[in-house]
Amino acid sequence: MSKIFWNLMLLLAILCCSCNSVKADKEFKADIIIYGGTSAAVTAAVQAAEMGHPVIIVSPDKHLGGMSSSGLGFTDTGNKEVIGGLARRFYQLIYQHYADSSAWVWQKKEEYGNRGQGNPAIDGEKRTMWIFEPHAAESSFEKMADNPLIKIYRDEWLDREKGVEMKNRDIISITTLSGKRFKGKVFIDATYEGDLMASAGVSYTIGREANSIYGETWNGVQKGVFHHGHYFKSNISPYRVPGDPSSGLLPRISADDPGENGSGDKKIQAYCFRLCLTQHPENRVPITAPEGYDSTQYELLVRVAESQWKEFFAKYDPIPNWKTDVNNHGPFSYDNIGMNWDYPEASYERRKEIIDEHIRYQKGLLYFTATCKRLPEWVRETMNKWGYAKDEFTDNNYWPYNIYVREARRMIGEYVNTEHDVLSRREVPNPIGMGSYTMDSHNVQRYVTPEGYVQNEGDIEVKVPKPYSIALGSILPKREECRNLLVPVCVSASHIAFGSVRMEPVFMILGQSAATLASLAIEKKKTIYDIPYDELKTQLLKDGQILEYKTE
Repeated sequence: MSKIFWNLMLLLAILCCSCNSVKADKEFKADIIIYGGTSAAVTAAVQAAEMGHPVIIVSPDKHLGGMSSSGLGFTDTGNKEVIGGLARRFYQLIYQHYADSSAWVWQKKEEYGNRGQGNPAIDGEKRTMWIFEPHAAESSFEKMADNPLIKIYRDEWLDREKGVEMKNRDIISITTLSGKRFKGKVFIDATYEGDLMASAGVSYTIGREANSIYGETWNGVQKGVFHHGHYFKSNISPYRVPGDPSSGLLPRISADDPGENGSGDKKIQAYCFRLCLTQHPENRVPITAPEGYDSTQYELLVRVAESQWKEFFAKYDPIPNWKTDVNNHGPFSYDNIGMNWDYPEASYERRKEIIDEHIRYQKGLLYFTATCKRLPEWVRETMNKWGYAKDEFTDNNYWPYNIYVREARRMIGEYVNTEHDVLSRREVPNPIGMGSYTMDSHNVQRYVTPEGYVQNEGDIEVKVPKPYSIALGSILPKREECRNLLVPVCVSASHIAFGSVRMEPVFMILGQSAATLASLAIEKKKTIYDIPYDELKTQLLKDGQILEYKTE
């Protein structure tokens, strides 16, 4: 009898050890848990590690860097003098990459030229380079994150329904769909979508505020406001049979009223993929029709071609090795206008449907432009010179890893950045970094004017007078909602202010500042709200952040 008893006890012990082993394989701890694989996630992790704190990156993406390594190589920077700290270190790594002659595989360095986004691409004096290929960016982020205090778990997706454990307004742990549980003292949501922030019950908004909410001018609906070439300059019929409303609308044109100017809505600016194309024969993969290709989706482009074709290829911006970073340009281009409005709060399954539709649209547009005989011959000839770069996104059929989520959720935090901050009309409290780019929104909707013509709405480009500060409160949730979360990407800002803040260098800056505050809070055993700003400022300046713009 006793032998049976002890055998049972031994079996229970073995089972218990086995269960604990399985549990141990699923539970991970660090001082700081970062959700996201963006450029901000990397700089946050590096800063935390360099301040001596173990940190875990829980990344839905397999590849680090977000849009910076997913095709956005022709960097929107604004004034580069206000880009410091780890953001500048990234661009210095890019410089070092291209200083090696082996990086110039398809093109000689002297053939590249030196054109960047408003500034030279290469600054030899400060050893920075601002324009780059996707794989060069990813390699640089991997180098930055190569630190024994940084652990990275890839392809791990937050369980948005029940994966955030909270107690007394603190996040205790997050659990992913694979069952992995990550416990930390401070959490950072570095995603473009703000999924952790939302699942933690933090307040946020989507779309455009009415101008009346923050006393702004450039927010809300902007019908009939044209700042660039991304609108229809000719009177083009939106109907399947030109001039006949009874024939129905062409694809991707809304029948709804766009709203009154200055009014708010829940619509968001268009997304696209920043393609990496090349004309180099040895590195070019031919453009082919995507599965489900439907040429009728591009009928509007044929009508545009009669009067406005000079703009389409204007944003094939050069990056090294005879490649280009392709962006939207003109009234009908790579932006899939109006087809992403439900993306921010959509389920993972619905987001995949939206992304797949965007891929089909954009691949189809390339193929249509290369083959449709109703377009000018020179257009087809030009498009047929281009193809996908064979040495980019090699595990994703040469297609960018990430869709360009220009805007999704935006937190409503302790401080809301508005156009008054961006335009330097008021003093910003407790700055943690700077921005300087134009307030930039892509088109939000395509509609029918009262006169019966097609038009785009939402494209805004308002230059800022000088670099501006970004407030600490814009990355802090309201204290009563969550006490140990920082949000450096889906920051607290109005739609039009976010249009300037949303640049990759700024996300890197804010990621570093968020991790600095998190680290100080852990060291001082205080909440992120109880660290004196002067202490945070001292550390930020020590680590190369730029908090004010000084003219010579």
